[in-house]
Amino acid sequence: MRKVREEEKCQSCPSKGTGIFCDLNDADLDELSVHKVTNTYKKGQTLFVQGNHPFGLYCINSGNIKVTKTGPDGKESIVRVVQGGDVLGHRSLFTSDYYSATATAIEDTKVCFIDKKFILKMIEEKPSVSLHVINKLSRDMGAAEAKLSSFHQKNVRERLAELLLILKESHGKKQEDGSTLLAIKLTREEMATMIGTANETLIRFVSEFKDEGLIQQSGKSIIILDEERLIEWANLNY
Repeated sequence: MRKVREEEKCQSCPSKGTGIFCDLNDADLDELSVHKVTNTYKKGQTLFVQGNHPFGLYCINSGNIKVTKTGPDGKESIVRVVQGGDVLGHRSLFTSDYYSATATAIEDTKVCFIDKKFILKMIEEKPSVSLHVINKLSRDMGAAEAKLSSFHQKNVRERLAELLLILKESHGKKQEDGSTLLAIKLTREEMATMIGTANETLIRFVSEFKDEGLIQQSGKSIIILDEERLIEWANLNY
């Protein structure tokens, strides 16, 4: 059994309390630590590519990764953004399907890879891991259904407002003045693909949101100033 450095142990993971392994005891976490491989991906580096054969599970230690799909026309769209505590490749654990999307780091990101054979053994033996995987799959399905409904029922302004609120929930950092900083830097092109619009249209609505005092920008970061009005503009029932 290989020796694992203290900083690479699952017990030292900054996202330990939010992942699918959060209920495991120290002995189980030690075993998991031995069977994982930890890598750092620089911004723009790819974890896996759409159409490739899956070999295991990716567990995000820290950082942000975009998951994208490429259509028959070659156009890329962002399916979701994952962060520390999230997992990737979990759908492929139970099927023989190839990866249906591509995962790319949008900032320096630390990721642990766990071989499919070992993770399936752990899911079989540890009920808590099984339940967390089921919960994750269920939440992914719910998010996909909500996104599909949004695309069919909402205009671009509403979809942009909803996207900002979603990013607030996943990446929001409360500021002293009561505003919320979105601690993730997405390009205008990336945001446009997430709401299914052209880059020029997105820029126009971002300017409108700023003029109306809903948001402001600090460098490449967005700060939410008026969440209540953003909820109204998103046509959501919070």
